Amino acid sequence: MSLVRYEPWGLLNQRHADIGSMFNTRQWHPAADSDPLAASDWTPAVDIREEEHRYVIHADVPGVNPDDIEVKMEDGVLSIKGERQSESSEGREGYKRVERVRGSFSRRFSMPDTVDAEGITARSKDGVLEVVIPKQAKVLPKRIKVES
Repeated sequence: MSLVRYEPWGLLNQRHADIGSMFNTRQWHPAADSDPLAASDWTPAVDIREEEHRYVIHADVPGVNPDDIEVKMEDGVLSIKGERQSESSEGREGYKRVERVRGSFSRRFSMPDTVDAEGITARSKDGVLEVVIPKQAKVLPKRIKVES
């Protein structure tokens, strides 16, 4: 007897994707296949928080080596890419179920013009990637005294 995972929304999600592909008018372009989002095997969940002087992104990347994560800011878009390494096929013997996805991931976020791209930092701890994006210092209006 084999176990089957019950996903109540699975059929509805598949139909939504089928209908979406019917209306997809984008024609093939060589660069389209190099789109990192199209090549992703899985998508890490993220939380984005805005604070007074910075934005903080937390991404769940359990089992991903920090050396396999790339964080890049280019043209106002923050990209997070990485890969969770797969085990060898010999290591999978005896498994009855494998649900943890392996392979590459990618997330992209459009950032406002107020971020300081030079001050971005990233660190990974306990399977959570933290990316801190500082805001640029605001220039306060200067009051000019009018003399008589």
